[in-house]
Amino acid sequence: METEYFVKKDSIVRQIWGNSDNILFIFAGASAEFALNKAVDWLYFTGKLPADPLGRLFSTVSYARSIIFSDRETALKAIDTIAAIHAGVEAKRGMGIPDWAYRDVLFMLIDYSVRSFEVLERKLSDAERQEVFDVFYRVGDRMGLKGLPQTFGEWEDMRAGHMEEDMQRSIYTDDLFRQYRKHLGVMRYRILLEAQSLVVPNKVRGLLGFRRMSLLRPFVGSYKLIKYLKGDWIIKAIIQPAKYKNDLKALDVGPKGRRCPFHFKRSENAHSTHLL
Repeated sequence: METEYFVKKDSIVRQIWGNSDNILFIFAGASAEFALNKAVDWLYFTGKLPADPLGRLFSTVSYARSIIFSDRETALKAIDTIAAIHAGVEAKRGMGIPDWAYRDVLFMLIDYSVRSFEVLERKLSDAERQEVFDVFYRVGDRMGLKGLPQTFGEWEDMRAGHMEEDMQRSIYTDDLFRQYRKHLGVMRYRILLEAQSLVVPNKVRGLLGFRRMSLLRPFVGSYKLIKYLKGDWIIKAIIQPAKYKNDLKALDVGPKGRRCPFHFKRSENAHSTHLL
């Protein structure tokens, strides 16, 4: 009997999430928008994200890829684990995470999956965009999220509304960016800001005071050529923190999901920041 996968082997979603460059841009964008979300105080309840932003990134990637590259049964168990983790945090705090906050995070994963690929590779077709939406819709549906859109078009309308209603610059925004700088160092932090500026929507760019034109944009074409010539490892070796060298290498997966080590060492103590 042929194995049933949660995401088809030839899916564009596997192509996006099997590439380290795409993943880093997804989380560059998400890290910017996280800092503006009105529910960002939940990230401070456990203190996990401010204490170790990069460790949280790899923990989140571990869970996301254990869904995207796994058989259906394993993926569903991973989604249920995420839901249980959030329920545990809600119980400890004595209040529930708002439905809109769950949707915001799911919407971010959809949006930045599309944006990162289109910045680094090419424009997605309507069918491919719908495919990205479908995968994350099924994740949200399994988690029991309420009020989810049914199509990519409906998602676009809801996404625009959520961005107007659910984002603000706050003391948490400024503190998170201070933590990013502390853990990355000045040079890598500047690269993060330019990557964020390149991929985030205009609403996020405006609230954070980013320039409209990222300094990285002129180098995207050159980087594609360098990568084609197998020289991208030199650039990555320069900008990546030595502590996370092996984790970054592990982000690249073959088109059919080969060489996909789902569980990074830092995800063993995973907590509420996987999806929020």
